[in-house]
Amino acid sequence: MSRLIYLDYAATTPILPEITQAIIRCLSIEGDFGNPASQSHHYGWDAARHIATSRQHVANLIHANPQEIIWTSGATESNNLALKGTLDQYKNQNKHIITSKIEHKAVLDICADLENLGFEVTYLQPEFGTGLIHPEQVKQAIQPNTVLISLMMVNNEIGTLTDIQTIGNIAHQHQILFHVDAAQAAGKTKIDVQTMHVDLLSLSGHKIYGPKGIGALYVRQDVQKQIKTQIHGGGHEQGLRSGTLATHQIVGMGEACRLAKINLVQEQQRIQNLRKKFLTGLQALTPVKLNGHPTEHVANYLNVSFLGERAQAILFAIKQVSAVSSGSACNSHHAAPSHVLNALGLNEELASNTVRFSFGIYTTQDHIEILLKHLVMVLKEQKETIQLSFI
Repeated sequence: MSRLIYLDYAATTPILPEITQAIIRCLSIEGDFGNPASQSHHYGWDAARHIATSRQHVANLIHANPQEIIWTSGATESNNLALKGTLDQYKNQNKHIITSKIEHKAVLDICADLENLGFEVTYLQPEFGTGLIHPEQVKQAIQPNTVLISLMMVNNEIGTLTDIQTIGNIAHQHQILFHVDAAQAAGKTKIDVQTMHVDLLSLSGHKIYGPKGIGALYVRQDVQKQIKTQIHGGGHEQGLRSGTLATHQIVGMGEACRLAKINLVQEQQRIQNLRKKFLTGLQALTPVKLNGHPTEHVANYLNVSFLGERAQAILFAIKQVSAVSSGSACNSHHAAPSHVLNALGLNEELASNTVRFSFGIYTTQDHIEILLKHLVMVLKEQKETIQLSFI
């Protein structure tokens, strides 16, 4: 059986060869496998040096200072540390949080848990069809007791961009902490935590061609003292996250961030061209509805609903030759329609006829042409079958 064309980069990305080699060098006795906390010999010193370099690479990608980068196991833990760590001091004080209905479950589930602890949460309704969260919505939702705003920079299902800079300015003016889930934004759009007035920002290694099981949380220097540690035992990472650092994974994420910064503009342009070619090809073949904003989006994601009686046949044909998703990988085990698509106003039938295509570094024009040609063939066969049935 031939391997499917991989178009599910939003779920995870393969590790690039040069990153794999960097990881391997930190695993064996001949390499830098030491515990970076061991400061009595060169094994620990060498590992600590790699950690410091990787921290700098992550900081460079988002225009932060290295000491503001806290290593975690991934964006989910980063989100937990950001929200729970920040709000721990406000338990039983009837404080208010602002987020949206289309956030990742790693944020929505935390917010649901915080509601059980007495917090009030406002879930902003995105613009129908596009998924935009308008800054004015955020401004109008602010209450005297609002202590945190948490919004994603790029939606993981539709790719729509949020105006983080304007919202950051609003949060800053009202002295409200601002957390951004940037797991799907890193390497796809420019991030500057300083000009955007971001206080906390979550990152993931495996979304940018690094390893799974590693992430980072940017915590602004003057905010670190307000965060309550969630994992105790050694006081690592500015005292915010204890545990022996996984040098090989950290090196992998650091290298991924370094390469992402170098390749961002050129790679976005290349993928944008592929996305446009594919969408134009689909529209020429069959009626489709674009989910997400037509211009305010990153190039990597294309979410479309197929219309008409041939929708299910097209979905089946797509999955014959390509690995795609119907929504977030974290929700794929649930039968219910995507909460993001529901919030965008799609009915159950339309949501069930929806595919998320996500493109990446190994996606080529040949892949796009193969998939389109396969769809042409399937639709032609289907048409001929229908014609024969009337003879």
